[in-house]
Amino acid sequence: MKKNDSKYFYTAQLMDQALLSLLEKKDLEFITITEITKKAGVNRSTFYLHYDNIYELLEECIENADKKFLNSFAVKTPFEIKTKDDAFLLTEEYLIPYLNFCKENKRLLKLAHQKPQLFQNKKAYQKMYDRIFYPAISQFVKEEPQKIYMLEYFTQGVVGIINKWIDLDCETEVDELVQIIKNCIGYVQ
Repeated sequence: MKKNDSKYFYTAQLMDQALLSLLEKKDLEFITITEITKKAGVNRSTFYLHYDNIYELLEECIENADKKFLNSFAVKTPFEIKTKDDAFLLTEEYLIPYLNFCKENKRLLKLAHQKPQLFQNKKAYQKMYDRIFYPAISQFVKEEPQKIYMLEYFTQGVVGIINKWIDLDCETEVDELVQIIKNCIGYVQ
């Protein structure tokens, strides 16, 4: 990577963080480019070297979070579901990297939980349902209506636990939270 590339990414990261910080205090519609650049410590012209508008910056924040999420897993292809054993995703192999990601990015995730429409949560969750959870539950349940309701119950319960943990500033240790989740879903190893 050339020095200029490194500087570009560093500056972009500063603006990402500035936008996230401002979003904690006000709605996107009321945030100005001047506020972002002042908070990031860059010139307004630098903003326009990177983005055409604030929405492009927000889109980059979301893309960066998605990349971080996928890179947080030690297993390169963590969601290949071919057997019933593969279908059970709430093992330490999957939960620990996911919860560590949540803890490291709690500020962003708290914001995404508070403003789901802004962060396109529904779209992101739909991808996870389609690619991960639906194929997983299909290994156990064959009847379509039952599948849909069980999937909703299961995922909303786990998401609810994780959102509460993030709201409580991730004070509970990751290993302890893994056990709490397993206890809630009746997982026996």
